[in-house]
Amino acid sequence: MICNVAQRIGFADAVGSKIALAVDEALCNVIKHGYQRAPDGWIWMDLYVDDGESPSLTIVLEDRASQIDPDQIRSRDLDDIRPGGLGVHIIKEIMDHVTYEKRDGGGMRLTMRKDLSAVPETVSESVSSTTDKGTADT
Repeated sequence: MICNVAQRIGFADAVGSKIALAVDEALCNVIKHGYQRAPDGWIWMDLYVDDGESPSLTIVLEDRASQIDPDQIRSRDLDDIRPGGLGVHIIKEIMDHVTYEKRDGGGMRLTMRKDLSAVPETVSESVSSTTDKGTADT
């Protein structure tokens, strides 16, 4: 779903997949750390498409899990080589804007935005470069 929405507003397939990866990492973090792997925790996801002068895709995840000070949410040191613990790093590398907030009444809110203008390759550029390559090779 994330990839399809991203593609519809002009992101290339690879960028849509990266956005989906960021969402997946965020959901895994909520389940693992917020709900301590409990199978019955609620997570709400809202998607907002701004197709104006500066097109973007905003994804908001909200939960009722345990709260944490947003300033304490960070990736572990990249020099610490071991499996796991890179979700926050991946999210911040992929998305252009990332904000963690405590929700009134409990839980957390994560807002992630990807700006189309910040991506060097859009769907139309990807299609035309593929077509140009195909023409040059024949």
